[in-house]
Amino acid sequence: MGEQNVSEQVSDADRQRFMQNLLTEVRVLERMLDEGLFETGIRRVGAEQEMFIVDSSRRASCKALEILEELNDPAFTTELGLFNLEANLSPYVLTGHCLRDLEEECEGYYRKAQEAALKKGADIALVGILPTLSERDLSLKSMVPNPRYMALNDALLALRGSDFQFTINGLDQLNIRHDNIMLEACNTSFQVHFQVEPDEFARLYNIAQTITAPLLSSVVNSPILLGRRLWMESRIAVFENAIDTRTDVEQLRGTRSRVHFGDNWVENSVAEIFKEDIARFRPILTIDTEEDPMAMLDKGIIPKLHALNLHNGTVYRWNRACYGVADNVAHLRIENRVIPSGPTIADEIANTAFFIGLMSGMMSKVNDVRDHIDFATVKGNFLASARYGLSAELKWFNDQVLPAQDLILDELLPLAESGLRSSGIAADDIEHYLGIIERRVSLRRTGSRWQLDSLAQMEGQGSKNERLRSLTSSMIKQQGTGKPVHEWELAEFCQDQDWRQSYQTVNQYMTTELFTVRPDDIVDFVASLMDWKHVRHVPVEDAEGKLVGLISHRILLRLLAQGKITPEKNLTVGSIMQTEMVVISPQTLTVEAIRMMRDNHIACLPVVEDDKLVGMITEHDLIVVASRLLEESLLSVADDCD
Repeated sequence: MGEQNVSEQVSDADRQRFMQNLLTEVRVLERMLDEGLFETGIRRVGAEQEMFIVDSSRRASCKALEILEELNDPAFTTELGLFNLEANLSPYVLTGHCLRDLEEECEGYYRKAQEAALKKGADIALVGILPTLSERDLSLKSMVPNPRYMALNDALLALRGSDFQFTINGLDQLNIRHDNIMLEACNTSFQVHFQVEPDEFARLYNIAQTITAPLLSSVVNSPILLGRRLWMESRIAVFENAIDTRTDVEQLRGTRSRVHFGDNWVENSVAEIFKEDIARFRPILTIDTEEDPMAMLDKGIIPKLHALNLHNGTVYRWNRACYGVADNVAHLRIENRVIPSGPTIADEIANTAFFIGLMSGMMSKVNDVRDHIDFATVKGNFLASARYGLSAELKWFNDQVLPAQDLILDELLPLAESGLRSSGIAADDIEHYLGIIERRVSLRRTGSRWQLDSLAQMEGQGSKNERLRSLTSSMIKQQGTGKPVHEWELAEFCQDQDWRQSYQTVNQYMTTELFTVRPDDIVDFVASLMDWKHVRHVPVEDAEGKLVGLISHRILLRLLAQGKITPEKNLTVGSIMQTEMVVISPQTLTVEAIRMMRDNHIACLPVVEDDKLVGMITEHDLIVVASRLLEESLLSVADDCD
């Protein structure tokens, strides 16, 4: 998340001063480019490993600060959520066995984090989006208590002027409205940094944009958010919407979101990107900067460009330009942010090998990618890969339209191999890591495909929440083996899990597939609906989707007995519906729901959020919960008798 020492209270004068510093630092950057003050003649690769913290029930656990204290290692740091951790890996010169070295370091950090987590009653999961994540995990209580994060939250909300609200359509549909930026914490990545020279930056950045789509199609590992099956890499859609600060007017104008892929090629230098982002996105945080970066250059001191880096950290390109300084030497990096965390360290390093192999291979083969493909096509490919993974149809050079699987196997893997060889990567490592990609793509077994196939295999067993917990448990267990995901067995439903964890709040098991009617519908339609769908309660919504009433089978039976329902009388729903209702929120505890139904002598509870019906709890649902409890208790007694 970058620089932490930001100003919490920002005045107009602070913003003006920061903007002046930002503009000065752009001029400093351009001078450094003109004078050749960047490191050249060497390529390096590094990475950031993000991860989820989970509890014994495989749900998000907010123990980041406790685990960091236990770790006591500067390589680890917080992310936005208290259920996230990040490990910053060392940069390695791109040659020899650097990929194996990167894997060993990353594996060591993963094991170290896991050991520390286990001491705190938690565990570590490597996945783009945690399948068991729920909306209750996304409140400000789950945010790391850091001034930068709260300042960022307040600033982004102020820019937007309203809650974040969006819809994502996939196999299921997610409609969400959120009043903070914690949706960003849904995503964890394996961010790869590739050091490049200033003179080749534009060319390589355009290559990175071009290859991102086929790379993404092969690495997808985030198909589920809040129990919904969405895109193969749902992180893309979630992140682009989670901190979308555009007002309604700006969206109508087509203003670019802070999270974006870009709209054009880079023409000449890295400075274009920084200028573009300063022009489009106003600063939302400020920081104390160096006194005079120009004067520092005159003295032979390379400035850190704090203002430029802070602003760059609040604009989220999927391929991000990065400026850094080490030992008074400046360098440039391209940070690839599309690769999700997991499924295993081996998978992540294979993804890294594929990325840098394609970068180097295309650099040698293609003089200028802009001569072979237009930017709109590249951007379209990116979105298609995020939605469909290896099932995406990608437009490629020479007006080809190819399945992502065929493009990777027939053209891109050989290109990546030649790129790694030209970079001096050891032959056995090339074979090993690209072999993982080849087998994963050939079998079409990405992390996302494994998750979806596992859920399909468990269909009909237990509740959705229990299936998601079984999925996450199997994922963590198989991650521990180190086997890449294409070798994993599908997850099986776990009969031994503590099922009570899946019934604590009503949103974990409430019925969401509802059949509703309008007040002007005829009563005969309601009766038919109850008969056809075997339901005993039908909610009534108005044209805006607001819950306005309820029809129960008891109401219909009473009216039928009184002779008020006959074929000749076309009664409307609005004339007989019950308007005085007891409703609950999705976060209502199950024990509270039971008490409310008992005390009010009612057989169902509509679940409402923002006046909109989102689910229903009935006596039948609670009978299922009670039967599980009774069965477990009786089995326990039987075991004691034995």
